[in-house]
Amino acid sequence: MSFGGLLVMLAMALALSENRRRISLRVVLTGLGLQLVLAVLVFLTGIGSALFAATDRAFAFFMAASNEGAGFLFGKLTTDYTLGAVVAFQVLPIVIFFSALAGIFYHFGVTQWVVRAMARAMQKVMDVSGAESLASALFVFFGIESTTAIAHYIRRMTRSELFTLMTAFMATIAGTVMGAYVSFGAAPGHLLTASLMSAPAAIVIAKMLVPETEQPLTRGRVRFDPPRESVNVIDAAANGAGQGLRLAVTIGAMLIAFVGLVHLVNLIVGGVSGLWMAEPLSLQRLLGWAFSPAAVVMGVPWEDAYEVGQLLGTKTILNEFLAYRQMQPLAADGVIGPRSVTIATYALCGFANFGSVAILV
Repeated sequence: MSFGGLLVMLAMALALSENRRRISLRVVLTGLGLQLVLAVLVFLTGIGSALFAATDRAFAFFMAASNEGAGFLFGKLTTDYTLGAVVAFQVLPIVIFFSALAGIFYHFGVTQWVVRAMARAMQKVMDVSGAESLASALFVFFGIESTTAIAHYIRRMTRSELFTLMTAFMATIAGTVMGAYVSFGAAPGHLLTASLMSAPAAIVIAKMLVPETEQPLTRGRVRFDPPRESVNVIDAAANGAGQGLRLAVTIGAMLIAFVGLVHLVNLIVGGVSGLWMAEPLSLQRLLGWAFSPAAVVMGVPWEDAYEVGQLLGTKTILNEFLAYRQMQPLAADGVIGPRSVTIATYALCGFANFGSVAILV
């Protein structure tokens, strides 16, 4: 069923393409091939099992360190769950810690090496330009701020390259917020796999919708040698923590605003519909009805389609933070099955929502 969903998405991209004759068959086939190879390695081999186990251990290790730092500042508020999970004290500090960790990796050149390897692999195999393959690889680890690494190329990018850049941004998640999703119950191994698979997937869809009709400036080459901004590892950690703090404050403000707005909409819609309906409408119910067909196409069993549809709608209309948080009790209480949880984890993994469109504009 999930394979059928892939065919449906490719058919939709083909139908909406602005120039079907210029679609590169090599880009489509190699992009799908990269996803297939990664999926086989992850799900059907011992390598995948080892990767999942290593990822789970790594995240548990880093989360324990993050909780220790947060506990020093907030005390028992980070470990006391008698009042439920408190996002401000138990989730947002993880964003700050992971940002500091990312700063350290960047200082020692680890991130640059991985990004270059991914970008070169996609550029060589898929025959896309260096700038768009580099942007797609960067977005796996960083957010929209990483475009500064290719800022001098953006003004001279072709229309197709710009569209690919925007698609890749919305299809992936930044590594700095991955820990927050894990704290909501998402499996670390699935999140990492989803983000890696989304890079070539985004290129495939983007190149089908807006095929390349010009000559990219960076075709055939990938150059990524950013200057080291930190003086030493302490400076790198401090700069990363500062960036993480700004990100955590933004996330907190966004959650306050959106949760409040959802409640306001539910009060209005519920009040009006309650005049003639025994069970008043809510935003969640409307989203469940609207997005349940998409959930079924992805391979979600019909009995779980309504709940997963709500999650997909929340992720698209609002953001993925709220969607992952809503998924946590559904998975814990067995409301949706393990297969549905796995599919939802992959489907929610990305910045594709209306807020991201505003950021890109």
